[in-house]
Amino acid sequence: MSLSSLPLFSGRDRAPIRPQSPAERADRILEVAHDLLAPLTHSHVDTGQLREFLESAFGGSDAAGAWTWKDAWDALEAAQVLYIKQIGRSLCGHSAPATLRRLEAIAARVPTHSHRSEQQLRRQQFSTPLPLAWVLATAADPQPGDVVLEPSAGTGLLAVFARIRGATLILNELDDLRAALLRRLFRPTPVGQGDAEQIHDLLDPSLVPSIVLINPPFTVGAHRACDRHAAQAHLRSALLRLASGGRMVALTPASFQPDSGYLAELASPTLTISLSGDVYRRHGTTVDTRLTVYDKPVAGAPASSPRRRDASSLSSALEMILQHLPARPGDRLVPPQATPSARTVITAAPRRRRVAARLEETVPAAPAAIAEIGYHPIDRADDGPSGDSATPRMSDALYQAHAPQRICIPGAADHPTPLVQSVALASVLPPLPHYRPRLYAGLLESGALSAAQIESVIYAGEAHGDYLAGAGLPGETFDAVAAVDEGTPGAVRYRRGWFLGDGTGAGKGRQVAGILLDNWLHGRRRALWLSFSSRLIEDARRDWTALGGDARDIADLSRWSQDTAIPLSQGILFLTYATLRVGERKTKPSRLQQLLDWLGAGFDGVIVFDEAHAMANAAGGKTVRGDAKPSEQGRAGLRLQNALPEARVVYVSATGATELKHLAYASRLGLWGTPEIPFATRNEFIAAIEQGGVAAMEMVCRDLKAQGLYASRSLSFDGVEYDIIEHP
Repeated sequence: MSLSSLPLFSGRDRAPIRPQSPAERADRILEVAHDLLAPLTHSHVDTGQLREFLESAFGGSDAAGAWTWKDAWDALEAAQVLYIKQIGRSLCGHSAPATLRRLEAIAARVPTHSHRSEQQLRRQQFSTPLPLAWVLATAADPQPGDVVLEPSAGTGLLAVFARIRGATLILNELDDLRAALLRRLFRPTPVGQGDAEQIHDLLDPSLVPSIVLINPPFTVGAHRACDRHAAQAHLRSALLRLASGGRMVALTPASFQPDSGYLAELASPTLTISLSGDVYRRHGTTVDTRLTVYDKPVAGAPASSPRRRDASSLSSALEMILQHLPARPGDRLVPPQATPSARTVITAAPRRRRVAARLEETVPAAPAAIAEIGYHPIDRADDGPSGDSATPRMSDALYQAHAPQRICIPGAADHPTPLVQSVALASVLPPLPHYRPRLYAGLLESGALSAAQIESVIYAGEAHGDYLAGAGLPGETFDAVAAVDEGTPGAVRYRRGWFLGDGTGAGKGRQVAGILLDNWLHGRRRALWLSFSSRLIEDARRDWTALGGDARDIADLSRWSQDTAIPLSQGILFLTYATLRVGERKTKPSRLQQLLDWLGAGFDGVIVFDEAHAMANAAGGKTVRGDAKPSEQGRAGLRLQNALPEARVVYVSATGATELKHLAYASRLGLWGTPEIPFATRNEFIAAIEQGGVAAMEMVCRDLKAQGLYASRSLSFDGVEYDIIEHP
């Protein structure tokens, strides 16, 4: 007997089972769910029955690839949803504890989820167990007239309790199969399929829920930091969409801190209860979880501290909710336009918008968490001859120890390593600033930003509060700006920029994060961070989170294709200069246009040009080999600045240029074409400075510092002081 005749191999030549679309698979899963209703109602479901129903509906076995165990668990959960819809009236007629006991008995009739697919693990698809879903719904207390949003609706085990209480549903589910199943279980409720981390940005603007029920994906074990970031991103986006006076009930990892990050700015955690991992045992895991209730205050309402409880069982958690959870802060008034009537829930912004999109004022500042940084002026009248306050003491050394020259910041820590600046720069005083930045309270005491770094944040803010002299008229492609009278139609004034020329050891990334945070807390919550390498995004996130930011605030532009509208209402987009220079491709707009569409023509947030020398040769020029064409990276950087006159530009480079002509990208410093430096063109100015040699280039640095537009410090052991001009 040959091996091919054995039963093990007898079916290998059968025609493969035709793959089904998500809609077709959902129909078959729903068929299995209806078959399971009888045993679920009267006795229990065993895996043998479950396998039999699946093989009948799909026309084959799991070994043959006709179905997977993920289909089996989805069918079991769909059957429970159908059952709850059938007995909904009787459930609503009993007390909450009695209903919980009945639901626990129903959940005990189904087998434990013993198989996990790769997709379930990757997307963390651990549906809310039926009894736990009832506890969450009891905390939310949906009523007729409420609009309930579930951003990660799964198979509907949470949503069904809002449905039987008469609430209107807004459902979203990223998974194709589960979304198709939801459309069948909750017909005619529309179901969106966006990323729940961006639910606020993706939902139709007219949909404003009064309740959010959310069980976001989360991991366990060694990835606890990921747990917190993932949960916080989902919860924050949902809270942004929640109506004032509304309530969100969330299920998160037990390690999650409910009042961490920016969540406390949006809503007050009213009650948080840690739950034992036994709650999830029948769903294939024993992860400890946390139930948290957030109440989004109406305008002017004071914040409250959360009540913290530990529950040994669901019944004790339910008792805590009934005893300690107050009524919702707002009335259950739902705007007429909040009811979803269209088939589409998730909407996308138009692809090419030239009109500014107004940044929503959705995140009020939290006075307890944000502090305005104060400082005292330093009187330098005794430093110069005859009381000349503009001239500090000179030194015989080549370098001088650095300390803020014009301000004293009480409570700020010294820089962790000694910093120096050249004696030429030290001989020039910056102007006395007046700008007061905002940072999170405690950053000064923690030393997360040193006095030298906070000085940079202050002077950047000071520079950004002023404009370059004169007016300009940008060209249609933003390649050039023509000098015109201020009354000329279309004329604009350009906001001043600031140059950070610090060397190694000064912590430029931390200073950039400080500038971004200051603007973030002033309500300017869209920004660009450009660098020469995409790998540096992790360094950017490290510096941002060190100051209290959320790593998810920094998004990689490469996540979105060139012809896709960026779906973020706020965030810091990280991109490379190579990405910025990508032009139009057939029907796809340029990357520059994609950014302009997102930022809007009135954008007044921060643009950080990290390693700005990557834009050298933006203007081209003469070389020993003839004319040199402008670099595409430099031209793209200039176009971005020309298109956004209100942008707050920050240049960052320890070696800004080897020649002055390579500073053509730094158009916001006012180096040419101003009354103070009366050269008709940039080339005239460059020619004059080049005739003056190194001494003239040093004067450029000193003059910029005297105007408060430039800082350059480095470690004392570095041996070299880097200026904006890299000296030959």
